[in-house]
Amino acid sequence: MADISSDFLGIKSPNPFWLASAPPTDKKINVLRAFEAGWGGVVWKTLGSQVKNVSSRYSAVNYGGQKVMGFNNIELISDRPLHINLREIEECIKLFPDRAMVISLMADNDRDSWHELIRKVEDTGAHGVELNFGCPHGMTERGMGAAVGQDPEIAKMVVEWVMEKATIPVITKLTPNVHSVVPTGKAVVQAGTNGLSLINTIQSVTGVDLDTLVPNPYVAGKSVFGGYCGPAVKPIALKFLTTIAQNEVTNKVPISGIGGVSTWKDAVEFMLLGASNVQVCTAAMKHGFRIVEDMCEGMINWMDDRGFKKLDDFIGKSVNNITHWEDLDINYHHIAHINQDKCVHCGLCYIACEDTSHQSINLEYGKPYNTYTIKEEECVGCNLCQLMCPVTDCITMEEHRVAPEYLNWKQFQEKGLPLNDH
Repeated sequence: MADISSDFLGIKSPNPFWLASAPPTDKKINVLRAFEAGWGGVVWKTLGSQVKNVSSRYSAVNYGGQKVMGFNNIELISDRPLHINLREIEECIKLFPDRAMVISLMADNDRDSWHELIRKVEDTGAHGVELNFGCPHGMTERGMGAAVGQDPEIAKMVVEWVMEKATIPVITKLTPNVHSVVPTGKAVVQAGTNGLSLINTIQSVTGVDLDTLVPNPYVAGKSVFGGYCGPAVKPIALKFLTTIAQNEVTNKVPISGIGGVSTWKDAVEFMLLGASNVQVCTAAMKHGFRIVEDMCEGMINWMDDRGFKKLDDFIGKSVNNITHWEDLDINYHHIAHINQDKCVHCGLCYIACEDTSHQSINLEYGKPYNTYTIKEEECVGCNLCQLMCPVTDCITMEEHRVAPEYLNWKQFQEKGLPLNDH
C-alpha cells in the first residue's frame, strides 16, 4: 500500500492533509476533534493583537442545487486572548505529538512585535509558523494581511524580521488579490522564508439580498468585501500555484496548496502542480472533519493504481505540462463523436453548439426522439458538446491530426501559412 506520510520542511505528519488557518482551527476542542478524525496537521487560526469580530460573518454562493459552491467570510484573526491560544496549542501538541502543528501569525508591523510573537509561539513547542500576508478584509485597513502581501518590498522586510528570530520553519502565505503572486513570492524567498502557502481568500461580494438591498453578510444594514474560498476558487488557486511552481526562484522552496480542496482528487491535482501538501477549510466546515478518511483512502487507492509508492513520486509531475499558448501544437486536432447507444436524446449538445458555438451537429427529427450526429467537416474540436452532455462517455473526442509534424503558432507565422477563410 502507498505511503502517504508527509515531510514538509521537516514537519512530519501521517498524511498530507492539514486544516487551514480558519474557524476550524480556532481552539483546542476543534483541533482535538480534527486530530481524532485523522487530520495530519493544522495551521492554528491566526494569532496577533486581539481583535473584536462582528455578526454575521459568513455568506455563500449556491449553484445548481449545490449549497456552498463558494464561501465568503469577514471574520478577522483570533479574537481569543493570546495566552489562552498559546496554552491550548501546547496541550494539543502533547496529546498528539505525531501531528503537524503550525501557527498562523499576523503581528503589528514592527520588528519587535514580530520577534515577541515568534518567541511566545516557539515556547509552545509548535513545529512551524505561517505568516498571514493574505487576509483581504478588516486587517488590511490596519496595514496588515493582504496589505503586506500586495507589496513585495514590505513583505520582504517583514520576513527578514521574522528570520532574525525564528528557529522553526517559516511558511509565508500569499494573497491572490494581486495580478501575480510571483513578485511577492520571489521577494519572501529571497528574504529567507523556508516555504510558501497559497492561496489565501479572494476579495469578493457574494450577492445582494433583494429584500433588504444589502449585500451579504448582513451587519446592521451594511456589509464589506469578504474573503472568498471553497470549490469555486480552485481553478484560480491552481493557476497561481503553477506560476510559483514554474518560477526558478520560488520553486526552490516547498509549497502548501490551498483553495477549494474538497476531495482526494483535488488534493492530487494540487500536488501534481507542485504542492507538497494541501490545506482544507470550507469542505471541513460543510461536511465535518471525517471527510479526511475518504481523502486518505482515495489518495492511497489512486497511488496504488498508478504505481506510486510515496508522495514525492508524483508531486510536480504536471507542472511542465502547462506551457505558453504560442507553443501549443496547431496540427493537433480532434473531432467529437456521439455514441448513439449511450445518447439519451436530450439535445443539450445541439443547443450549445447551434446557439453558441460552431453549428457542427446535425439534428434529425424523429419519433419518439431526435437523433444528433457530428458534422465532421465543421467540428473544430472545442469539446463544448462533451462538457454539456449529461452522460459519461457518450460524447468522446477522437484525434484527427491536420498533419503529422509538430507546428506551433510562431512556426505557423514564419511559414506564412493561410488563416481561416470563413
